[in-house]
Parts: sequence; structure tokens; C-alpha cells
Amino acid sequence: MADIIKLDGTRPLDFDRDTVEQAYDRWAPVYDLVFGGVFSKGRKAAIAATNKIGGRVLEVGVGTGISLPLYSPHLRIFGTDISELMLEKAKKRVDGFKLKNVEGLAVMDAENLEFPDNSFDVVMAQYVVTAVPNPEKALDEFARVLRPGGELIILTRVSADAGMRRFIEQRLQPVVRPLGFRTAEFAWSRYAQWLAGADGMELAERRLVPPLGHFSLVRFRKMDVAAAA
Repeated sequence: MADIIKLDGTRPLDFDRDTVEQAYDRWAPVYDLVFGGVFSKGRKAAIAATNKIGGRVLEVGVGTGISLPLYSPHLRIFGTDISELMLEKAKKRVDGFKLKNVEGLAVMDAENLEFPDNSFDVVMAQYVVTAVPNPEKALDEFARVLRPGGELIILTRVSADAGMRRFIEQRLQPVVRPLGFRTAEFAWSRYAQWLAGADGMELAERRLVPPLGHFSLVRFRKMDVAAAA
């Protein structure tokens, strides 16, 4: 049975961790209803990729635990989230489904993970990267706790580099920011720039997922340098 552990991480920078935490606390009662069906195809694709890899999995931004029953029972899962209210719902889901493969649930900052290096075979982050104050720092943390040969699997919004869609996304930004979202800051070039500076990481897959082609499933693999040598 998973208990919620409250861990104190470093407090935030500018896209305000407090704003994000409060936004997701507000989403907690209705999150499954609003987002459960909308993101279901992307979620299932990401978990299918995770199940093929196996081992120990960290789901960052586990939210209400909507993904937890979909993982293969032979995987060992640890879930973290910024919102304690979200995790309370996740714990109820773990208990209700009797998910014995869930090792634990913890309140934790995605930019300051409380795990040693090389702790997980898969790090899963669904719709998290665009919601944290410092996305590159979060991606660095995901890579740090990933074992060599493991994969970082993210579902993420990829915004337009130019054109009308870019214009609309920029106009929407002030509206959605208080909700914990960002629309215009995450063109693929930003992910590519992070990857270019991320030591030992390579792109394994990138593909569009519903809804509307605005989101992508991206898999980064942490190269096993010792094995390659």
C-alpha cells in the first residue's frame, strides 16, 4: 500500500512553483473528468512503451494516478507530484485497484528529485515539462536519475516555431498561465537544444499523439557508455 510522503525541495524560480502547485490543487477534483479521455491515446502509447522496457519506473507528475492501473504488474512504480491533493486521489486509486507494484507516492519538485543517480529504468513525465518553472533543469534531473540504457519518456506539447499557430499560442499564454499551462515556449528547437547539451542522451523516437497533433510522444535514451566501450 502506497503512502504519500511529503519531501521539501528547493523553492522555485520565476514560473512560480506556488502558482503551479495551486493550479493543480484546483484541478485535482475534476482532472480525470476533464483530461482523462482527451489524453487517453497518448497516455496508453507512453505506457505501452514503458511496459516494453520494464524494470523500475519513476512517473513524475503522476497526478491522480490515472496511469497507474495501466502499467504491467511486473513493473515497480514510484510516483511523484507537486500537488498533495492530486496524490491523495492517486493513493485512493492505488488502494482501490490493490496496485502492489506501486512502491510509493511522494510530494516532490520535478526540478529537485529526491533520488540517487541511476535509480530508474524508465522516467515517465506526462504533460509535465511545459508546466515546471525551469524545463531544462527538470529534464536534467530526469536524465540524472535514469540508469544507463534506460529511457526518458515524455508526453509533451510542442508549440509552433512560426505562423498563425505561433501567433495564437502567444496570445493565449497570459490566459492559460494561471491554470498551470504554457502554450508558446516549447517549439521542438528547444527540446533539440537541450538534447544537444545533455551528455549521454540520444533521441529514440518522436511522434505525434492526439489531440489535434499539438502533442508528441518523445523517447530519449541514456546511452550506456561503459557497454559501448
